[in-house]
Amino acid sequence: MARILFVMTGADHWTLADGTRHPTGYWAEEFAAPYRVFTGAGHQVVVATPGGVVPTVDRSSLAPEANGGQERADQVAATLESAEELRRPLRLEDVRPDDYAAVFYPGGHGPMEDLAGDADSARLLTEILRSGKPLGVVCHAPAALLATQDGSGTSPFSGYRLTGFTNAEEKQAGLADKATWLLQDRLLALGAEFSEGAPWEPNVVVDRNLHTGQNPASSEPLAERMLPSLN
Repeated sequence: MARILFVMTGADHWTLADGTRHPTGYWAEEFAAPYRVFTGAGHQVVVATPGGVVPTVDRSSLAPEANGGQERADQVAATLESAEELRRPLRLEDVRPDDYAAVFYPGGHGPMEDLAGDADSARLLTEILRSGKPLGVVCHAPAALLATQDGSGTSPFSGYRLTGFTNAEEKQAGLADKATWLLQDRLLALGAEFSEGAPWEPNVVVDRNLHTGQNPASSEPLAERMLPSLN
């Protein structure tokens, strides 16, 4: 059995360009689907957030229309309810990378608010990348990679093939024009090789030990791609 660290946003909003706060948090499916994949394979999940705050679920991610129907929405909600790890997160600043076989970052707009500038997350990402252990990052969670830039703007993730929530998807979601910045643009500026798939369709990109998924539909296949590395 492997121990897998889920690093999750502690934010409950995303600050837009006009200064208003858009209610958000983590996207339910992006926790629930990988959680089921990993625990179903016999692995243990541990949750950490900045400051150890209990993560907030984006309420819109629980709606039937966000989950392909009521049955799937009920399944996701039941997973969140049963996952005791969500209610007792570790403080991210206290995490020791050596204690885990892999690290996974669920998305949601929350990481755009806090993890994009979190030094403890940046330290963890850098150490896990260098260790060769599996690192999974999905949807908006690649915003956390931005915090790994040094004073000259370079990052250990520069040159990696990866994906994340695209500009096209942000536009279709209705928030692109309100955002201070867009994830795809910033990842390209980071020096990453961004692989854009069709909007809302599963797209998983693996480069060395970095595993990334484009959107909520990519979260389950992303976790499944990581499983062989944990055996």
